[in-house]
Amino acid sequence: MYQTESTVWVCSVPVATVWTSPESVREVDAHGTGETVRINKWIETMNELENHDLTHSGRIQTQLLYGEPVVLGEVLDGWAKIVAVWQPSSKDERGYPGWVPLHQLKETTVMDEMGYVRVTVPKAQLWSNRSKPLLVVPFNTILPVKQKGESICVQTPQGEAFIKAEAVQFIPSIDRIPAGSGHNIAQLAEDFLDLQYFWGGMSSYGYDCSGLSYNMLKANGIIIPRDAHDQAAAGDGIDKDNQEDWHIGDLLFFAYEEGKGRIHHVGIYYGNGQMIHSPTPGKAIEIIELAGTVHEKELCAVRRFIQEEYNHDN
Repeated sequence: MYQTESTVWVCSVPVATVWTSPESVREVDAHGTGETVRINKWIETMNELENHDLTHSGRIQTQLLYGEPVVLGEVLDGWAKIVAVWQPSSKDERGYPGWVPLHQLKETTVMDEMGYVRVTVPKAQLWSNRSKPLLVVPFNTILPVKQKGESICVQTPQGEAFIKAEAVQFIPSIDRIPAGSGHNIAQLAEDFLDLQYFWGGMSSYGYDCSGLSYNMLKANGIIIPRDAHDQAAAGDGIDKDNQEDWHIGDLLFFAYEEGKGRIHHVGIYYGNGQMIHSPTPGKAIEIIELAGTVHEKELCAVRRFIQEEYNHDN
């Protein structure tokens, strides 16, 4: 499909799920694939087996947030093959690949003269210019600014909209989000305690383990790869056997076969031998002590992405 340099294809729903193929979708996934996406309803509709199936079947790759740009490729029977350019991946040098229903994408004009806003609260309301509610968008949604004020006018796939200033942070661009500290990363993750795990989840409707680490670091100025195994190959390596060297905000990685097999999990170091993580389907984001758990045996790497001059209480 034709695309010009003055326009870009973006996600036009609050959260779009990126599928492995159009055939990956089940009947129970209708609330996640329609023109109106209802993530909460989708999660509620799935039974335990259907939820676990998402984890083990490889149906879902990742998710897009409202306004997130993609490279549009092949279009087939109402489905678009895309690359999520803000999500680094070893699967494609351009970003994270997969398939999205075409009706969840829209071509918009490129606009960046006044910078962007990033949503800093778990959910934020978008309003029309007549003060009517339009959409609720999740944490870390990034939209171009058209006009500043008490309510900021932003460009959206649906046209002009307004968002309250207290719900956002002004940023020059996706790669210039102000840098936070490791403590900021861990403290921010606390805002999502008790949020249910969701395989492939990249939004405040539900994160998977690497979706949580990606989004907490993104909010603090660091863009890391989307998947845990790619994240474990980035950053600076820290001695995993010397906990005194770990800093709050470091990422902890876990592998099968007591740390010698395939990487399957990531958490954020919380200090004092604890981590905050999104564990597995049926569970929610939590803080746990590593000692005496399977995670203690499976720890395979510790990586640091934010350098600090000193570290209070590791």
